Amino acid sequence: MEDILNKLRNELKIRGFSQLTVRNYCFFVEKFLKRANKNPSDLNEEDVKSYLGDLFDTKSKNTIMLAIASLKFFYTQILGKESFNIKTPKKDKKLPEVLTKEEVRHLIDSADNIKSRLIISLLYSSGLRVSELVNLRLEDLNLNEKTGWVRKGKGSKDRLFTISGNLSEELAEYRARKAEDRYVFSKEKPLTTRNIQKIIKGVKSRAGINKKVTPHTLRHSFATHLLENGTDIRMIQALLGHSSLNTTQVYTHISSEQIKKVKNPFDMLDNIKLPE
Repeated sequence: MEDILNKLRNELKIRGFSQLTVRNYCFFVEKFLKRANKNPSDLNEEDVKSYLGDLFDTKSKNTIMLAIASLKFFYTQILGKESFNIKTPKKDKKLPEVLTKEEVRHLIDSADNIKSRLIISLLYSSGLRVSELVNLRLEDLNLNEKTGWVRKGKGSKDRLFTISGNLSEELAEYRARKAEDRYVFSKEKPLTTRNIQKIIKGVKSRAGINKKVTPHTLRHSFATHLLENGTDIRMIQALLGHSSLNTTQVYTHISSEQIKKVKNPFDMLDNIKLPE
């Protein structure tokens, strides 16, 4: 099994898939191979359906969609088989949870060391994905210009991002003490995304915030607060690195501040004079 998984892993890397995609695809294929317990050449569509049927009992539709994509790539690109004919379930359309500005401030203030505080601050200030943050190198930041570059982000695209002026000064001071490090927040190799998740989980607990808070929550909060401040949605799209505006438009549905500003028609009824 290890040989076929290494072949899959290498093929994904050669084609430029992200580390997260490589990890996810290999995870689902390994689980599938263990469950099927067959020689890969003997696998068929019924084996796939049986495996996916088990997932439907416990996993979300989004997870099942990822599993299907993983197995389709494995079947067609690694095994050289025809793609199986399984309809993909519709993606769950859950609105992302966001923090209020007060909650973000409280979260940052609850960090127990400078590194954790800067990590949380940069995730919120830039809207970076956690995978992009851990791979930031010192040369990717232009703190005088208050900007930075994501190199080979999602879809292998580079993009410019913004950094707050106050945070740029703090990062400059922090970076001065870490001049020999290769990465902004680590020395020789990137931190794991799991490491960042644990940091935020601990800080969230200290802050006493009851909402689910992940690195992506800070990205959602960044986009929502920009929208509430009147930033054009196409600019938000560019800052987040979304290839489609439809992806960005989800934030128009979760901006509570904009909803509060809507003048309710019921309140206008008092101004209506009925004929006597």
